[in-house]
Parts: sequence; C-alpha cells; structure tokens
Amino acid sequence: MSSSSRTGLGAALLAVAGLALGACGFHLAGSAPLPAALARPYLIFTDPYTDFAREFERELKTAGAVIQPQPKGATATVEVSRDAVEQRVLSVSARNIPTEYLLIYTVTYAVHGPAGDLLAPQTISLTQDYSFSEQAVLAKEHEADMLRQQMARDLVAIAIRRIVSLK
Repeated sequence: MSSSSRTGLGAALLAVAGLALGACGFHLAGSAPLPAALARPYLIFTDPYTDFAREFERELKTAGAVIQPQPKGATATVEVSRDAVEQRVLSVSARNIPTEYLLIYTVTYAVHGPAGDLLAPQTISLTQDYSFSEQAVLAKEHEADMLRQQMARDLVAIAIRRIVSLK
C-alpha cells in the first residue's frame, strides 16, 4: 500500500470517528450548548461580586449567552438566592489553636421562564478541608482563597450541567 493510500485511509477513518462521536451526542468538556431558553438570560444574584457569581456569568457568556441588563428582554431568569461560604474549625492543637479548617460553599439557584419555573430551586454544596499553621498564616490564607475559587468553579460546572439538561 502506498503512503498516499494510507494517508487517505487514515483521514477517512478520522472523519468517520468524528461523525460517530458527534452523532452519539459527545461534546468536549464545557462545550455543551445552552438551551434556547438561556440565549438571553437575566441574572439575579444576592451578591454579584462573589466567586460563584462572577464565574457563572463568565461561563454563560463563554457558552454564547447574551446577559440581559433588564428582565424585559430576557428569555429566562436565573436567580441565585444563596451564595455562601462557611469556614468551620475541624481540629485544634493542645494550645487550643486551630490546626485544620473545613470550607463549605453552598449555592441555591433556580431558572424561571416566561411561563413558569424551568428548573425548581436547586441547592448544591461542596466541602474542602485544609490544614492551618500559625507559622504560615499568609500562605494558608492564600490556600483558603484558592480552594474557595476552585470550589466556585466546580459549583458553576455542576449548575451549568444541570441547566444544559433543560433542553
């Protein structure tokens, strides 16, 4: 078999594989299209400056949504009624100084359409523990910030997957 025949056969096999993956509904991570109801959403946040709120809005825009400044022109309203981060002490040293914390990030959201609820209120929560050392206070505070931001990204991914299932 000549090299040009093998190249043509390889290209044909890749094309068939691509068509098969597309036909079965396969999408790359984060590339699932939004339902038509979310083409022009209006967003309601308790605090629009939280990690979750900023990441959620960014993800919707990346997916092609055009965020509406007013509810009048919106195809749906996404209401985030709870966006809270809690920090609890998990363990303390013999001197009663915290040595381990638990971060809990909880979000409650719903999607409302013109004719009623498209998605009833959903509450999702993630937890993450981290150690604490008084010798490295700044580093541990930075670690907590990084964990909180990652938890927000993970919560947004979960919320978007649930919203995409509305089709």
